[in-house]
Amino acid sequence: MKEIIHNRDNLTEKDITEIVVRTKALIINNGNILLGNESKDHIYQFPGGHLEDDETLEECLIREVKEETGMDITKDEIKEPVMKVTFRNKDWPEIGKNRQAEIYYYVIETTKEPDMTKVELTDEEIFHGYVLESIPLDKVIDVLKDNIKNNEKNRVITPDMIEAIEIYKQTL
Repeated sequence: MKEIIHNRDNLTEKDITEIVVRTKALIINNGNILLGNESKDHIYQFPGGHLEDDETLEECLIREVKEETGMDITKDEIKEPVMKVTFRNKDWPEIGKNRQAEIYYYVIETTKEPDMTKVELTDEEIFHGYVLESIPLDKVIDVLKDNIKNNEKNRVITPDMIEAIEIYKQTL
């Protein structure tokens, strides 16, 4: 598993006051990859989200995929994580807090189809116009690169997404 650390503030482990863990799913389906798109803000993301108390990474991934795609994924469909990205941010989300965010990128290869009648989107996802898109695997990097200019947040999110896709493609 490839590990990337973003630490522009040069924080040490002792400086961290809060750790947040997330999982993200590269859902590969018949030559396509599924991406969530906050369409109002033009932000693509892999389905996934925050780890809850007493939840394993795989349980988090299964729950989040269900909530954002309506798909019932099993542990057998989840491959080992291809990448872990860590962000260490000073004074985030507020002054005096130093957050470490750990994001685990997993691959799920499935023939199951999304069922948007079964999704359980958050109010924030609804507000931002969350839609699920199926993009051909051979075109997704170009789509992501072309979208970077549409929102400042894409400059942070998109390079790691592209890296995860490239790592997955090397396994083909």
